[in-house]
Amino acid sequence: MKDLEFEQKRRLSRLEAADQLSALADALRHGGNAELELGPGTLSLRVPDDLRTEIEVEVGDGEIELEIELTWSTGQTG
Repeated sequence: MKDLEFEQKRRLSRLEAADQLSALADALRHGGNAELELGPGTLSLRVPDDLRTEIEVEVGDGEIELEIELTWSTGQTG
């Protein structure tokens, strides 16, 4: 069982998507506690210096899917 799961699906313009990715990039750049505005609320996360990343692109059925996944441990590091 997951401790917390949040999923949001919505349509955005290209500029809105760019703004959302820029906000995420700024949060990652500054580290520490990142606050991301997601629709009506704010998601606050502690972001460490080291992350694991996965980028996946799928093309098929008339669509392109780009998935960017960032993963990090919630445990304390020594």
